[in-house]
Parts: sequence; C-alpha cells; structure tokens
Amino acid sequence: MAKMMPELKSSKVITRYNGGEPILSKKDIPYEADCIFNAGVAKYHGRYVMAFRNDYQFDGVGAFGKCVIGIAFSEDGIHWEVQDKPFLTVEDMKDADVTKVYDPRFTVIEDKCYLCFAVDTNHGLRGGVAVTEDFRSVEVLSLTVPDNRNMVLFPEKIDGKFVRLERPFPVYSRGGKDRFDIWMSKSYDLKYWGESSLLMGVEDVPYANDKIGPGAPPVKTEAGWLTLFHTVDIDRTRGKNGWEACWQKRYCAGIMLLDLENPSKIIGMYKEPLIAPETEYEVEGGFRTNVIFPGGLILEDDGTLKIYYGASDTVECMATANVEEVIQLCRPVS
Repeated sequence: MAKMMPELKSSKVITRYNGGEPILSKKDIPYEADCIFNAGVAKYHGRYVMAFRNDYQFDGVGAFGKCVIGIAFSEDGIHWEVQDKPFLTVEDMKDADVTKVYDPRFTVIEDKCYLCFAVDTNHGLRGGVAVTEDFRSVEVLSLTVPDNRNMVLFPEKIDGKFVRLERPFPVYSRGGKDRFDIWMSKSYDLKYWGESSLLMGVEDVPYANDKIGPGAPPVKTEAGWLTLFHTVDIDRTRGKNGWEACWQKRYCAGIMLLDLENPSKIIGMYKEPLIAPETEYEVEGGFRTNVIFPGGLILEDDGTLKIYYGASDTVECMATANVEEVIQLCRPVS
C-alpha cells in the first residue's frame, strides 16, 4: 500500500510491543466478534482491567450490525483473559432510543472504577459516565445531550470537582465540516456538568487538519498531567484504504502536558505525532487503515508508560516509553 502523504512518523521514544503485533483481536473473544479496538485500560486492585469495543456483523459495505463493550483482565497488562460475555450492550441501557454502545474509557477515582463511553441514538451521539463495582454491570450516572463523545475523566478531583475532557460535534456552526476540538467540563457529582471551556483547537496541532479529540485519561506526573489525544488529517485524493469504498483520513496519537492545579492550561505539547500509523496492522488490511486511536495510558512504578491503542479500527495494540523521555518531548507552549 502506498504511503499516505505528507509522511508522518512515530517518535523514537516509542517501542511497540512485539513489533506492533496485537495484544487483543477477534481470535481472543469467546463470543461473536470482528473488530476489537479503542480499549480503555486501568489498574484496579492489583490487576489490569480492559474495556474494549467489539464491532461485528459487517454488512460488506461500510457498517457493522452490532457493537458491544467487552471486559478482559490481565496480570501483566499484555496477556489478557476475556470474560465470557459482553460487559455493556444496547439492551443494558434500557433505553429504546439507544442504538449502539462503544468506545469505553476507564478511570479509577477514590477506589471506584468509572467508565466513560459513547452511545448512538435515534436523535444523535451522546457521551455517558458510569460506575461499576463488579465489572459485570454498570450504573449510568449521566448522559450528555447530542452531540458529544470521546470523554475521559481525570483520576482525581481538582479544586473539589471532577474534571473531564470531551469532544463536541459542532457540525452546523462549523460549516457542515469536521472541525472538532477538545473541550473541558467540570462537575461536583458526575451527574451535572458545566463550566465548559475550550482546551485546544485543531488549528493548534501542526499535523492535524480535520479534527482532534481526547484519547486516554490523563496521568499525573510531577511535570503535569500527561495527556494523550487523537488527531485526524484528511486528504481528499486518498483512495480506498480499508474495507469501505473510500477512507481518506489518518489518525495519530498526540501528547501534551496540562498544569496540575489548572488543567485548562496547556504547558507543553509535542509538535509531531507520538505514534503515527506505520506497522502492518496499522496500515494494511484493517477496516479503516492508517488509524491509531489511543485509549489507555498506564504509568508503572519504574517509569514505564504503557500506551494502549486501537489499530486500523480492527485490533488492539500496545507501545511503551519512558515517562521522562515523553515529558521531554512536550516543549513549553508560549
């Protein structure tokens, strides 16, 4: 497959696990599955827990008939044991308007595991916040109005408030085009959200020209909140690039630092992709090729970062890096 132009490369501080081989794919799932990707990962009570997206029953054109969220556990964050049935389904929402559940993100706050996720409905896209105690059921705490998703929670309260990053979809006011940015909202109870403000616009990312959005929940470091985000660039001359008739977008993973006390302040950002599509599973043969979508970020005690990302909307992969080297990439923002 020809390279997408302009050519983008991953940072040299990144090491892909096993040369970019998936850590989870449809062969690992004990129920019907096609595409396993965009997972959220957290460490909870001494083990890793992953919530993953499972799209299946492809129609042969460009859509899947079903989508559920599954759960897996791991002792090392690499080898996973998938539970025998889905974790969250459309039926579990008990809302006739909901047609799809997907894109989970896990955050542990005060010893509780919270799930951010997205739902499609007959009246627009909505973002949800839920909590689970047993990883077999969830209590939904809130759903946004349309259109908003890609939400992630900070792992602790800041100034007494829960904080989340999110990506609204202002299509009408942006001339009918993708031009989506990263926003921030706050809440005292995870149910009612406000104090919304723009964190970063797509124009602030040199290698994006279409949209940006949150990736994994931020990780606290002495230098600031280390925050993954996803970026999209588009070239209308690009060809098929996947199972659909036409796929012209490329997704990359970016990285920035937010101020610890005032996370609405960006104190540093890497001006190039942290991870760009390069390996076989990222650029060949998948549903939508040339896609890197980060959903999990774990900081280990030895300073190793584990970065979990969906590749080509088809499999889940992992990369590692040293936290200090990643922080050094984030040049100060003037």
